[in-house]
Amino acid sequence: MIIGIAVGTVLGTLSLTAGRSADPLVRRQALAIAESLLQEIEAQPFGSTDPDGGADALGPEAGESRGSSTNPFDHVNDYHGYTTTGIVDADGALVTGLSAYNVAVAVQPQALDNIAASDGLLVSVTVTSPGGASVTLTGFRARNTP
Repeated sequence: MIIGIAVGTVLGTLSLTAGRSADPLVRRQALAIAESLLQEIEAQPFGSTDPDGGADALGPEAGESRGSSTNPFDHVNDYHGYTTTGIVDADGALVTGLSAYNVAVAVQPQALDNIAASDGLLVSVTVTSPGGASVTLTGFRARNTP
């Protein structure tokens, strides 16, 4: 089911990209940034407890940060509230040429069909381009089952 949701998200994004191929480069770049970060977030675990033993709560545990080599984000909901001015990679390094883009992430419990809100998360990634236009991509992540 998770793979089906992921494939549906990617295909929807590809359809949007193909349909707007005449959009300016800046908007396409914002879309690529949002896709990349959404894929990174949805690849994280989402179980009943955080992998480091922390509570299953929205936002990172104390000391965790996305670019940390010793205490990185390790759970989907750690990304809730994540913002950055200038695009950084998963290691925290600023990506050359993307310093004028901004990112904001929101993660919220969300029900979907027979998945309860306690077992599903809606992830929204918003990228604002240098001109102030924004692109928001959303994805759904279901809790891993044992």
